[in-house]
Amino acid sequence: MTKEKNWKIGIVGLGYVGLPLAVHLSRHYPVLGYVRNAKRKHDLENGHDPNADVTDEELRNSKIDFTSDPAQLKQCNFIIVAVPTPITDELRPDLTAVKEASRTVGENLQSGSVVVFESTVYPGVTEDICQPIIESASGLRCGRDWKIGYSPERVNPGDKEHTIDKIYKVVSGMDVETLDDVAQVYGSFTKVHRAPNIKTAEAAKVIENIQRDLNIALVNELSIIFDRLGLRTKEVVEAAGTKWNFHKYRPGLVGGHCIGVDPYYLTFRAQELGYDPKVILAGRAINNQMPELVVERTMKALVAKGVVNPNVCVMGMTFKENVKDPRNSKAKEVINALQKNNAQVVATDPMIDDEKAREEFGVANVAFEEVGKCDALMILVPHRQFLELSSDEFFKRVPGGVVFDVTGCRDTVDWAKQGITYLTL
Repeated sequence: MTKEKNWKIGIVGLGYVGLPLAVHLSRHYPVLGYVRNAKRKHDLENGHDPNADVTDEELRNSKIDFTSDPAQLKQCNFIIVAVPTPITDELRPDLTAVKEASRTVGENLQSGSVVVFESTVYPGVTEDICQPIIESASGLRCGRDWKIGYSPERVNPGDKEHTIDKIYKVVSGMDVETLDDVAQVYGSFTKVHRAPNIKTAEAAKVIENIQRDLNIALVNELSIIFDRLGLRTKEVVEAAGTKWNFHKYRPGLVGGHCIGVDPYYLTFRAQELGYDPKVILAGRAINNQMPELVVERTMKALVAKGVVNPNVCVMGMTFKENVKDPRNSKAKEVINALQKNNAQVVATDPMIDDEKAREEFGVANVAFEEVGKCDALMILVPHRQFLELSSDEFFKRVPGGVVFDVTGCRDTVDWAKQGITYLTL
């Protein structure tokens, strides 16, 4: 075990991963947070995170210096990169941000530093892509002048139970000394698991979400079958769940920037190596079709009631419940499919404002109490505010119409007595 060093930590990327990390590390080390967006820098400096990934109190009590000047990173000898790694429209890894961050780090790297990546990637990206960029930009050789490591982010947005200080953090390094350094830094605020090498840590991260994606795909496919059998998926799963080794998953729309994205990183690399990953891509195909299926079932129920060109209210536009992030939300695909079916769409989501709704989804975002009578309500995201609404609030907005409750959050309501057709996955 190496002796504890005097680290000055720089964090590149202060989103839902980097900001909580900065807050926790600032309790043990001097921390510099580098953020390019001037407005975000201003908000953070004033103790407020509009995304609510950390509370205002946590942010105000932290000791983080914020900067938009990359040259300030030269003060740091332990740099963490936590930038997004999305996919392209062609479902291929988009490494633009991580490459740019590598270049920025390299241009401002001091000798003797450790650079750790948190971004989700396929095995090999850290050492085969990021490392050469840093070396080229810095003129410093990895292994001689600086060291590299990887500690994959493990953040579940909106989850107040499994925060980064209460979970295991996987850590890795290019050699034993680097692994010790990375383990000591992260071990200052949470438990760590030492992976034997960087590629193992990269692979561990990407399969975490592949496993969940496949499990959801399985239950989504089961929901399609059970619908044709006239069965409720939730009731079948509850019955099967009485067996000790049955794992309960619920069907749903798989969006966001993890589960619906990360599998394509590994499948891309597998295909580069000449292997066709059939099971992983089959799961992706099932989950990708769910928005169209939900709309198809809704329209079919409306036609059965003699309704054409319906007025539809979509409830929830963020990618999951009780978070403010709309990125890669499947609500967009649902709205687009509804509009292709000549539906007039209005949306309600208490977690985002009207400007964001129009920008991301092309629809107005109104408060639920302002929603008029509709032919159909589609509860896509079960925000806590929707769970608190009375049944009467729903009844008067969709008299005799259709309710599609994707997650079954209101399945205990007797909709049939109101002449309402209730659907769920």
